[in-house]
Amino acid sequence: MGYDEQNIAINEVNESLTAYVKHIGSISRSISFADFFLDKMLIIQAIRTGLPYKIFQQIKRFTPFTDEDWAEYLDLSTKTLQRYRDDNDFHFKSIHTEKIFELAEVTNFGIEVFGSSEKFYSWLNVPSFALNGYKPGELLKDSYGKEMVMAELNRIEHGIFA
Repeated sequence: MGYDEQNIAINEVNESLTAYVKHIGSISRSISFADFFLDKMLIIQAIRTGLPYKIFQQIKRFTPFTDEDWAEYLDLSTKTLQRYRDDNDFHFKSIHTEKIFELAEVTNFGIEVFGSSEKFYSWLNVPSFALNGYKPGELLKDSYGKEMVMAELNRIEHGIFA
């Protein structure tokens, strides 16, 4: 995804996310994706409400993950995700909403650190000495792994290499 496409995708997510959090009644101003991740109580409220599939589609375009990646991370089949897509009123369960937000948060930070989704996705798919030889993308399947990936991204951002 090129820089312009990436910005368009981020702007679409920002607009939809603003409408979503206004709908769940917790905020009246516009909010960016980055701001959303700073408000933990807002995230909790959004998780408990469940994420509409429409916003998931926009988040999916913003992230470097394939449909197969998403199915694996959400522990769903690709057919199930396709079925959800066809239901206009579908909202993900809390457990899936939380995972979607976790992956979106990692993506947001990864793109900030690497400057593009392509570079970030490449990094996710290369074994890392600092992560005990695991590919960072493999660790995103659970919350503890996600925290390890975020910590490694933070070290990279600050120039601290293992």
